[in-house]
Amino acid sequence: MDAYKIPIGQFGEWVMVYTYDNLKPIFTAFKVTAELTVDGFELLFSALPALAWIAIVAVVVWRLKGWPLAVFAIVSLLIVDNQGLWDATTLTASIVLTSTIFSLAVAMPLGILMAEYRPAEVIVEPFLDFLITIPRFVILIPAVVLLGIGVGPAIFATMTLAVAPPARITAVGLKQVDAHIVEAAHAFGANRLQILTKVKLPLALPSLVLAVNQCLLMSLVMAVIAAFIGAGGLGENILSGIMLLNSGQGFVAGFGVFALAILLDRTMRAIVDKMSASPVQPAAEKG
Repeated sequence: MDAYKIPIGQFGEWVMVYTYDNLKPIFTAFKVTAELTVDGFELLFSALPALAWIAIVAVVVWRLKGWPLAVFAIVSLLIVDNQGLWDATTLTASIVLTSTIFSLAVAMPLGILMAEYRPAEVIVEPFLDFLITIPRFVILIPAVVLLGIGVGPAIFATMTLAVAPPARITAVGLKQVDAHIVEAAHAFGANRLQILTKVKLPLALPSLVLAVNQCLLMSLVMAVIAAFIGAGGLGENILSGIMLLNSGQGFVAGFGVFALAILLDRTMRAIVDKMSASPVQPAAEKG
């Protein structure tokens, strides 16, 4: 059987070269936009001292989730700052936020398309399966080939993991809107676009926020792995700890990732809970 091998590897290499040669301006624009967005978030985080940001985060999570999470935010972020990882943490947060914005810009329309058009779902689903199941380190290869080293390819690689979950959650949330409400809106003369924007999307809002939550967490996971291609941040400290067999350094950086993940997850879940407790009334019912 191995006397002749199908040239899959050569084909993949040809695809990468062809894509780079013909779409280089697009990838360059993407890289520049991603880097500028990350720089913007870093500028925002550097506008106030660490203690001020810790206080802001504590107040926000206290209002949303209560004092236990606020105490966790204060203690964990003070530890991060004490260990000299505040800048690395804010860089990781900047990469995560940028990746989330870029990923949602693709995932939300994709989820709506999957929910509204069955043929589109049949076509898109295998592509999403591919993005979810392909090993994360493998996706770093085309990211480096197409975009080089640094923040730009890190955002690109992160998007490959962060797009699929919110796209699927968005599609499921829109499909689960009560069919009777949709029929009532249709009976009142609403067209397909009006039903989507004034009925389905408002009623699916908790699912959409959950989609944002999953996108944030997936972005955080991949942002750490992206340190292998020069993303920096906490992932770089973890990578350095692995290379130097410095378990202490790896543990401290890992704690920073853990703190970010908990704060992002619990905050978004609190928002979902509040929306679920007071559901949005669709425009069709208001009329």
